[in-house]
Amino acid sequence: MKNETLAAQGLGWVDDATRAISPPLHLSSTYLRDVDNGYRSGREYIRADNPAFDQPEALLTALEGGADAALFASGMAAATCAFLALTGEDHVIVPKVMYWGLRKWLTEWSSNIDLVDMRDLDVLKRAMRPNTRMIWIETPSNPTWEVTDIAAVAEIAHAGGAMLAADSTCSTPVVTRPFEHGADVVMHSATKYLNGHSDLIAGALVTKEKNAYWDRVLTLRAQLGGVLGSFEAWLLLRGMRTLFPRVKTACANAQAIAERLSANPNVAEVLYPGLKTSPGHAIAAKQMSGGFGGMLSIRVKGGEQAAIGTAANVKLWKRATSLGGVESLIEHRASVEGAGSPCPPDLLRLSAGVEDADDLIADLEQALEKATR
Repeated sequence: MKNETLAAQGLGWVDDATRAISPPLHLSSTYLRDVDNGYRSGREYIRADNPAFDQPEALLTALEGGADAALFASGMAAATCAFLALTGEDHVIVPKVMYWGLRKWLTEWSSNIDLVDMRDLDVLKRAMRPNTRMIWIETPSNPTWEVTDIAAVAEIAHAGGAMLAADSTCSTPVVTRPFEHGADVVMHSATKYLNGHSDLIAGALVTKEKNAYWDRVLTLRAQLGGVLGSFEAWLLLRGMRTLFPRVKTACANAQAIAERLSANPNVAEVLYPGLKTSPGHAIAAKQMSGGFGGMLSIRVKGGEQAAIGTAANVKLWKRATSLGGVESLIEHRASVEGAGSPCPPDLLRLSAGVEDADDLIADLEQALEKATR
């Protein structure tokens, strides 16, 4: 079956006891031991093995084409666990442009990290060391939506004995499946598109193969306790069942907005890989299918104050952090990231939802007109 069908039916799982199509909600935090103190049921304690995780983890594994998946309490919990599963001597290479929260944590966590422009493969090759064990990419990269060639970076990583981990939060398996291009680990802030309704916080890691590194990830998840609650796992599965129609609509809306605003006299630049004028369009077309994502950014003529004024004048778009929900969000990103942010001060980040595209465009146009008048 195609992934659209697998997602819509949640793999087609039915509860054995009740024949319910929607899964039961498992709330027990502990499980009964056998008389010999064993656990023939396979369950010991909810922090290490929650039955509420089984179906969403299996579905995400299938959608990505991986070997296993692990849910976490947040995208940051998942991402930091991916790095903590390395050793203290391991060198890591990450993008200069990436989710600012993870970038900040990484630079404070270790000095054994290099930040490079992942589009420059020669620079990346020179950054490799004998102890480089992971290259981390985010494509398209938040919030300027630069595109990284996954296959080319995977070749460099593997030639140097390193693994490639990809933050695929904004692409989702609807648009890009990083394992098909050579990645070894995929991370999702499941708060965003996987859930899609702005009502839970969650994260996930998916592995291409079960190995010693993956064993450390699972051990750390249990030891550190960064696990998802049962109700949140239930909500996440519910959200994932509408993943394909939501993401496809968001992609179509983002494309329409990008094309329309590219001709708007109040917009200095539109950053979106779906535009043929985008520097990363050719690579994006090679590794993205069914659309170029629901995220884009615009740089407003008139600078920072005009950008802030545009966000202040929208009526339909919601001024809020996050992305990937059914509602469209707008944010002046530099204000959020603060000092040291590589984000241009005139940039507005847009998360296109599933509303009517013409309504979204009209609202942006009137806000731009007011702010730059």
